[in-house]
Amino acid sequence: MRALAYALIHEENGIYGISFPDFPGAVSGGGSAEEAIAKGRQALALHVEGMVEDGEALPLLRELSELRVDPEFVEWSKDAVLVLVPVDLPSKPVRINISIDEGLLDRIDRAAKARGETRSGYLASAAKVRLAG
Repeated sequence: MRALAYALIHEENGIYGISFPDFPGAVSGGGSAEEAIAKGRQALALHVEGMVEDGEALPLLRELSELRVDPEFVEWSKDAVLVLVPVDLPSKPVRINISIDEGLLDRIDRAAKARGETRSGYLASAAKVRLAG
């Protein structure tokens, strides 16, 4: 499920940092605000992936009105630019039925096993890489 997460961008001496109030620990930076946002998207995706792998509950994304009454957010947002960053949050798995060449399926199964993954997890990861372009 695609969602939007609020992020704060701070600049100090020409270096831009990005952080996500609803995802403490998900941070990145860059030489421009645009670069910080691009790297922040990647950092947030990896952070969410790590939370899911570790079995951690994902936070509920807050509305701006909710963030503005959070004293910690108010402090962090001083001298910051607020931006929305898209993030893919996992949703309920759906069982599908597909047809695939049996030789290819065998190669997929061997590769998944070698990586300690399930067939479904391996195929989902491969699809994400392909969709990311």
